[in-house]
Amino acid sequence: MSDPAPVLPETLAQIRALPPGDRPLLICDVDEVVLQFIAHLEAHLETQGLRFLSHAYKLTGNIAPRDDDAPLAGDAVRCLLQTFFDGWVHRQDAVPGAADALDRLSRHADIVFLTNLPGSWNRDARRAVLDRHGMPFPMVTNTGPKGGAVAALAARRPGPVVFIDDSPTNITSARSALDACVLVQFIADRRFFAAADAIEGVHLKTHDWAQAETYISKVLSA
Repeated sequence: MSDPAPVLPETLAQIRALPPGDRPLLICDVDEVVLQFIAHLEAHLETQGLRFLSHAYKLTGNIAPRDDDAPLAGDAVRCLLQTFFDGWVHRQDAVPGAADALDRLSRHADIVFLTNLPGSWNRDARRAVLDRHGMPFPMVTNTGPKGGAVAALAARRPGPVVFIDDSPTNITSARSALDACVLVQFIADRRFFAAADAIEGVHLKTHDWAQAETYISKVLSA
């Protein structure tokens, strides 16, 4: 098993600022889990004359000009994503069922959003759109694999701890950092969900919040 990613100082400071809790913990990603991401990014790509090459669950190596199969380089993809978030973060739609499911789950567990926002450049806009969609739960921003942040959030908690994310990198990082973590891979876009490979240790892979809520409720009541 690889060493878990360390928690970044700026992320740890946010975690330490959260009020202590003694209930089970649900750590939830944002993009493609509670807010639409793939559908909005695809619309943005069209305005730039770009497209996905496939429904493989990756971005680098999978975005190319409309009339060319040569994928954009990694630096170009990172620049594209920053431009996308600058223009879209304030108007992202909610994933159907997410807000209601989290509201019900919050009766039995503390919920924290853990979202990757390099430099936290659109943190306030992200906070505002989550609130607007009825998801006012605490939010921690991170950069890179999330394992260290997951372990820090779970420290001194009685358990269980559930981690929901779409990214294979973040899920395997959480698995390495916290053995007892219940892992849920959630990918809202059904095309990318169908193409995503199974990940060792994942307890549930889904694109549906009704299914996710049913499973997590059983975990919390066990």
